[in-house]
Amino acid sequence: MTLSRWQQLIEWPMVAAAVVFTALYAWVVIANLQPPADAIPRLILAIIWLIFAAEYIVCIVLARPRGEWFRTHLMNLAAVLVPILRPLLLLRLLRLIPSLRPEVGSAVRSRFAIYAVATSVLLMFMGALAVLDAEQNAPKANITGFGDAAWWVAVTVASVGYGDYYPVTASGRWVAVGLMLGGLALLGTVAATLSSWLIDRVRSRHGGTEQ
Repeated sequence: MTLSRWQQLIEWPMVAAAVVFTALYAWVVIANLQPPADAIPRLILAIIWLIFAAEYIVCIVLARPRGEWFRTHLMNLAAVLVPILRPLLLLRLLRLIPSLRPEVGSAVRSRFAIYAVATSVLLMFMGALAVLDAEQNAPKANITGFGDAAWWVAVTVASVGYGDYYPVTASGRWVAVGLMLGGLALLGTVAATLSSWLIDRVRSRHGGTEQ
């Protein structure tokens, strides 16, 4: 079996697995399930993670050349190592929207803008779940509800950092580092896209004036 054939076969099952993983993880965290009530949900999450890992291993085995596939699919590896990143791979479904398929002109910038917005929403949602999972039961924690977590994520990604909420656990701080890096990357992408649009507008207006 070829890699492309394998990916066609598993695309929608993996989409379903990612959706179930996201919904189940959100329920476990927001409901703050404690042992033994969380045993079955966390077992299901672990099984889905094993499915993610198995899918990645099969892709590596089928890929030709493997080194190139590995280098160009680092996000897939990250989604296995850090399962909460898996929903970000759902953004690949945006390519099914006909208006996002063209690769020229303003269509490219429109696609980038939509990807940036979708990535921001997913990153902030999963970041809020991750920090809430790490913090809500920790001693002296001040992030104890999803609203607090969402607010903290928003100001962290925006690099504002009011300081009214902050993580007190090591895992919560690692989530903060990831969000800061992700926020900087998104801001850079948005700035580059906006700059490209402005340059094209200036060139277009200048060209029209010359004519």
